[in-house]
Amino acid sequence: MSVRFNHALLAAYDRRESATFFAHLFGLNAPTFWGPFATVHLADETHLQFDEPGADAIQMQHLAFLVDERTFDEIYGRMVEGRTERRADPQMTWPGQINSNHGRRGVYFNVPAGHGLEIITRPYSEKP
Repeated sequence: MSVRFNHALLAAYDRRESATFFAHLFGLNAPTFWGPFATVHLADETHLQFDEPGADAIQMQHLAFLVDERTFDEIYGRMVEGRTERRADPQMTWPGQINSNHGRRGVYFNVPAGHGLEIITRPYSEKP
């Protein structure tokens, strides 16, 4: 069997809030709940889970999602509509903007727990 990504677990202060925010923004089905996990199902049998570790501080994690142009527009439209803070760069020096680095579009934003997410329309490894 080859190695394939299956799921990631992100800590959250409120698992329901973070999972619901993510599912809505990405236009996915509402999260499901099993034990301590709020799960959002992605394509290819992968999923993202949110859990509440009861920590006072959560270490920020970064995840990037590759999407097609139409999906990028849909997600970005929901960001604008919901007034989600977004930026063109991870350093947060270009708020409210989209980057076009490497011949693709990309934007950074956070889920309620503070994790940094990114959507891109082409992988960084792909030459423009």
